[in-house]
Amino acid sequence: MSKIMQSKHFKYIVLVLLFLGWCLGNLDRFVINYAIVGITQDLGLSASAQGVILSSFFLGYAIMQIPGGALADRFGYRKVILVSLFSWSVFTILTGSAWSLFSLIFVRFLFGIGEGSFFPSGSKAIATNFPVNQRSGAMSIMLASGAIMGVVTPIVTGHALVSIGWRNLFYIIGAVGIFITALMFFLLKEPAVKSKLADGTSGQQPKMSLKAVLKTPMIWNLFISYFSIYAVNWGLQSWMPTYMVNVRGLDMTQMGVLAAIPALVSIFTMLLSGYVLDRIPAGKDRIIASVFGVLVAVFLYLMSHSGTITTFITYMTIVTVMAGFISTLIISKSLKTMPESVVATANGFINTGAQLAGFLTPMLIGFLVQASGGSYATAFIMLICFALICSITLMFSRRVNSDQDTTPEVQATAV
Repeated sequence: MSKIMQSKHFKYIVLVLLFLGWCLGNLDRFVINYAIVGITQDLGLSASAQGVILSSFFLGYAIMQIPGGALADRFGYRKVILVSLFSWSVFTILTGSAWSLFSLIFVRFLFGIGEGSFFPSGSKAIATNFPVNQRSGAMSIMLASGAIMGVVTPIVTGHALVSIGWRNLFYIIGAVGIFITALMFFLLKEPAVKSKLADGTSGQQPKMSLKAVLKTPMIWNLFISYFSIYAVNWGLQSWMPTYMVNVRGLDMTQMGVLAAIPALVSIFTMLLSGYVLDRIPAGKDRIIASVFGVLVAVFLYLMSHSGTITTFITYMTIVTVMAGFISTLIISKSLKTMPESVVATANGFINTGAQLAGFLTPMLIGFLVQASGGSYATAFIMLICFALICSITLMFSRRVNSDQDTTPEVQATAV
């Protein structure tokens, strides 16, 4: 195995394993959005209770982001990834055993705790194994797993929920997770000594404390931006299946096929965004993402007023593509600017913003829909506001002349 680690291709082995693990993570998270229809019927739940269930995962997930990143920075990414993957697989199995609203909320919260360490530790693995000018591309591949699962989940889940039921579906997915954990145990390794830095020099980068990370203006800028765009992303992911069935009158099979279209398109655009972002001069990427934020708001408005399901899916696809570009920019920015010694902690904090949005948005939409008697108009208005907040935050951030030309000390304070 040491010879494999010394190979110039070892970083791609790491990336494939991260991609596989995050495919499972996204599948585990997405499947509840489709299974919740049957769960709600079986347990007799209201729209507000449905929102709480969808949000409970994100509370646990958000809580674990910073501790998970700190653990990866201290003990290495391999140990943290293995524990995270195994624990969330166990809680996926337990989801299928839930018998009441409280038990389901509790298990989904623990599921979020278990999965919460994977993303920051995966970011650490990318920063450790890839040079600066390849990190957006590597991160886009890892993030593309979400788009791929966005295609696979509705198609597979729509059929499986009818044929085997939601409980058996969670049992099977959890068992697959345990198998992937074993695969990671044997194949995922971590260098004992850091390789050369991105500029070709060797040695350790300067250490930064969590307090110093939190004093970095860029980190707070990315935190707010990621919170806002993720509110849009997860607002659509969590409630569009229910909306398409209850408001647009589709059955589960039709919904599954149509919901896969935006995700299918976004697979290619997500990979393209990483390639482009590694080649766009610093500052211009921020401007492009800010414009995209405004366009996301515009097309969300058009979605809410679309007369046919065809135009609705078209607008949703455009929103998904532009939001994906913004997300890739935000989450890969700290990989290029922060010292490697705290990159997991930094990305864990930024991702906390996203997961807080994931916690709040489904629950807020549930309350808004119930309060308005089943109308989704106010929910769309809320998502439009979040898109505009993201755009404004990116536009008014201070500009960096070059991510790659700054030293770690300057990177820690630049935006």
